[in-house]
Amino acid sequence: MTGRHGGSGPATRIAVALAAVGALTAGIGVWSTLGEGEDCAPDAALVSPCGAWWGAYVPYDEDSSLTRPVYAFEEKIGRKLDLVYTYHDMSGSEADGQLLTPDEVELGRDRLLMLAWESTVWTEKHHANWTETQLGWKNIAAGKYDASVIDKQALRVKEYGKRVFFSFDQEADFRIPEGAGTPEEYVAAYRHVRDRFEALGVTNAVWVWTVSGWVGNAETMKRLYPGDEYVDWIGMDQYNYYLCHKSPDWLDFDRSQRPGYDWMRKNISADKPIMLSEFSTAPDPERPERQRDWYAKIPEVAPTLPKARAYVHWNQEVPGPGCDLRVNEGPGLEGYRIAGQDPYFRQDVPDR
Repeated sequence: MTGRHGGSGPATRIAVALAAVGALTAGIGVWSTLGEGEDCAPDAALVSPCGAWWGAYVPYDEDSSLTRPVYAFEEKIGRKLDLVYTYHDMSGSEADGQLLTPDEVELGRDRLLMLAWESTVWTEKHHANWTETQLGWKNIAAGKYDASVIDKQALRVKEYGKRVFFSFDQEADFRIPEGAGTPEEYVAAYRHVRDRFEALGVTNAVWVWTVSGWVGNAETMKRLYPGDEYVDWIGMDQYNYYLCHKSPDWLDFDRSQRPGYDWMRKNISADKPIMLSEFSTAPDPERPERQRDWYAKIPEVAPTLPKARAYVHWNQEVPGPGCDLRVNEGPGLEGYRIAGQDPYFRQDVPDR
C-alpha cells in the first residue's frame, strides 16, 4: 500500500527528452492502427488490445462496507470502474484475510478485481495506521503457511471462478527494509505461492508482479523479478507526491510515470503488459488547476505508453501534510472525470 512509500528523487524520475519523443512516436503508431470494428476482446491474461482498463483503490467506509464507497465514487466520476483494487493480509480474518469477501464478489459481477495479498498480519482492521507483523518470505517459501493460510485462500479464489488480477506482496522493494526478507527469499516465496495455486487447480488468477517502479531501487527490483514464466503483468506504483514529500519539483503525469515505465520495459520485460497499479498526485495549494490538468492529460499520454494496459488510481490520503491523494472533489475530480470519459479507457469488461 502507498503508506509505505518513501518517495523518489526528482533527478531519477525525469524522462530523457529524446526517449520521450521516441515513445510518443511509437505510441501514436500503435494507436493509429486500431480501426473500426477491430476485435477488442481481452486475451487470456486480461489484456485489451484497444485501450486500457480504468480502475481505482477506494477504501472501506466506517461500517466496513466496500460496495457503498465504490458506488459513491463511481457516481462522483460519472462512470463505472473497470477494475476495483483491494488489499488483504494473511490473517484469515473475515475483514481482511479472506480472499474474496462478499463485497468483492458483488463488485466483481460486472467489474474486474485486483487482489493484493500481503504476507503480513495487520495490527488494525483494514490496515489502519499501516502497522503489521511480517510472516517472512523464507517461511512462505518453506511452506510453513500452506495448510493454514495459502491453500485455504487459493481454493476461495478457485471457487470464485472468474479471472482476477492477483499480486503477491506488492511493492516488494519497499518491504525489504521492513524485515520481509531478501530479494532471493521473495522470489522463492512468490514462486511458491503461484506453484501452490496451480497445484490446487487455480487457473483463474492473472499474476501481477508489483514493485514501486522507482528507478532509485533499480538493482533491487531486478533481483526481485520471479521470471517471465511466473509473471503475467508488471505493476508499478508511481506518484507525483510534490509537497507531500517536500519535493520542489512538480511532476506532471508523463514525468511521474514514464521513467518507471521505460525502465521496466528495458530491464524487466519489453513484452509483458504493464499496470499502473497505483497512481495519483498531491495537490498544489498555490495552483489548484495543476491537479485538474495532471489527470486531464492522461488520455494524451496513455497511447505513448502502449504496454500500460491498466490505470488504477489510489483514492486515499496517506500520512503527512499535503498528502490528500483523493479526487473526491474540486479540480482533481474535474480532471479525473475528464480522463475517465476518454474512449481509450472505455473497454468492455469480460464476464468471466
